[in-house]
Amino acid sequence: MLANTNNFNPLQSQIYLNGAYTPALAEQHKETVNPATLTVLGRYPLCAEADVERTVIAANLAQKQWKNTDTQSRAALLHAVAHAIENSTIRTDLAALICQEMGKPFPDAVGELSICASVFRYYAEMARDDGGTVAGTNLIGSFQHMRYEPYGVSVHILPFNYPVLLMCWTVAASLAAGNACIIKPAEATALCTLRFMEHFSALPAGLVSCLPGNANTAQLLIQSSGTHAVAFTGSVAAARAVGIACADRMKPCVLEAGGSDPMIISRHAPLEIAAAGCVNSAFLLSGQVCTSSERFFVVDQIHDAFVGEFAHRTRQLRVGDGMGMFEIGPLVSEAARDKVARLVREAVEQGAQIVCGGRIPADCPPGWFYEPTILTGVTPQMSIMREECFGPVAAICRAADFDEALRLANDSEFGLGASVFTTDLAEAMEAANRLESGMVWINNPLIDNDALPFSGSKMSGLGCELGRHGLDAFRRSKMVIIDHQPRIHDWWLPRPDESFFVTDLVP
Repeated sequence: MLANTNNFNPLQSQIYLNGAYTPALAEQHKETVNPATLTVLGRYPLCAEADVERTVIAANLAQKQWKNTDTQSRAALLHAVAHAIENSTIRTDLAALICQEMGKPFPDAVGELSICASVFRYYAEMARDDGGTVAGTNLIGSFQHMRYEPYGVSVHILPFNYPVLLMCWTVAASLAAGNACIIKPAEATALCTLRFMEHFSALPAGLVSCLPGNANTAQLLIQSSGTHAVAFTGSVAAARAVGIACADRMKPCVLEAGGSDPMIISRHAPLEIAAAGCVNSAFLLSGQVCTSSERFFVVDQIHDAFVGEFAHRTRQLRVGDGMGMFEIGPLVSEAARDKVARLVREAVEQGAQIVCGGRIPADCPPGWFYEPTILTGVTPQMSIMREECFGPVAAICRAADFDEALRLANDSEFGLGASVFTTDLAEAMEAANRLESGMVWINNPLIDNDALPFSGSKMSGLGCELGRHGLDAFRRSKMVIIDHQPRIHDWWLPRPDESFFVTDLVP
C-alpha cells in the first residue's frame, strides 16, 4: 500500500500509519504556531493509548516480514527511499514548512533536506556488508560465529532543530538492521515530520509510522511491550525520563542529551578564519544546534583581537523571518527566548559585558527573536557557562594559555562536542587527546560524516548515532556454535574416567 501523497492536510489531526495519512483517534490536539509571526499553521494530535496500540500492532506485523527480507532486497528499498528524497517534488514546500514551524532560515531548511538521502545509502550497503563475524574456533570441528538480529520495533523521539535529518540518522540505521520504526516528532515540528513521511512510500506498509504527541505519547511508546529499542535526542531532563523508562524494561536506548560545547581559540589561530568559523558555530540556527559553540575560551595573548573580529562579523548578521533574507531566525518558543534572556541578564549582573546584541530586536515581527550576542568578562562559575543556553549567545572567557583553556573546556557536566582553532600541530593533537567529548573539531566545527560515530560523553548522552556503531545500536548479537559432526566429548557428564577427579586432596 503506497501513501496517497495528496491527503496530507496540516489543518487535520493526522498520523502516518500503514503507508497513508490517517485521522488520529486521539480527541486532543494542539495548534502549531509560526515562531516568527505567531500565526497558526495547523494542528497535530496528542496521540494516546488507542493510536499507540494500533500503530505498535501494525509495526510488529510489518517487521515480521521485514526481518526475513534478504539484505540485498532491503538495500534496494532503502536506496529507493534515498532516490525519493533526492528527487522529491515537495522539497521546496517541505523546506518552507520547516522554516514556518520552527524558524529555521529557508536556505538552511533546504540544506537539511539535501543531505538526508546519503545516510540511507550508507546504511543500505553497511547492513548488506556486515552481517556478523566468524571467530577462530577453539575446538576442531566446531563452526563458531556471531550474527546480528534486529530488536523488533524501534521508537524514535525527535528534537525540533533538525526534525528530518536527525530522524533519518536513526531510522535509516534501524531499518537497515531489520526493524520497524515508530517516529514521535517534536511537538514544534510535528507537521513537517508528518509531511516527510511520504518519502517512505516504497517501503512495506506499517514499517514506518509517525505518531505526533507529547511526553505522554513518548512514554506510552517506550512502555509498550510491542516496542523493543529507543532512540532519543533532546534535553538532559527528558533523556533521564526516557532512560529510566527504558531501564525499567531492560530496553536498549540511544540518548543524545545535548551539550554546552566549548570553543578554544589558540594564539596560533588564524584570526579571520577563526572568527568566521565561530560566527557559524555559535549562531547557526540561532544557536539551536546541539553542537553549537557556547563556551569560548580565548588565549589572553589574542583575546582582544579575536573579539574585535568576531564582533565585526557578528554585527553583519540579519535578524528576521527565516522566509526572508535573514541569517538569524526566531527561537522556537517564547520559553526558549526567555531562558536565553535570563542567562544573559544574570551574566551581566555578575560582571559580564555585552559586546553586541543582548536584547530583543525592536524592529522585528512579533515573534520570538533575540539578537546574536557576544559576552566578554565571563567567568566559569556563571550560569551561562554551566547550563545549555541553546540560543544565539557566545560567552567568552579569557584563558591564560592553551593548557588552561583545555582545563576550563573540560570543566562541564556536558561532553558532546568541542572545537579548537589552531595551526600548531602539537596543540591540535593535545586537544584531540585531552578534550572530554564525543567529538573534536580542529579548524572546522559542526562537520559530521555518515561513516563516523556521533556521540557524547558525561551528561551528553549514551550510545551513538551514525557509523558502524550507529547500526549496532539497533541490533543484537547472537553467538552460534555448530558442530557439523556430532560426537561425545570426554568432558561431558558423567565423567568418563578417574583422571577427572582429584583424589589425593580428599582427607
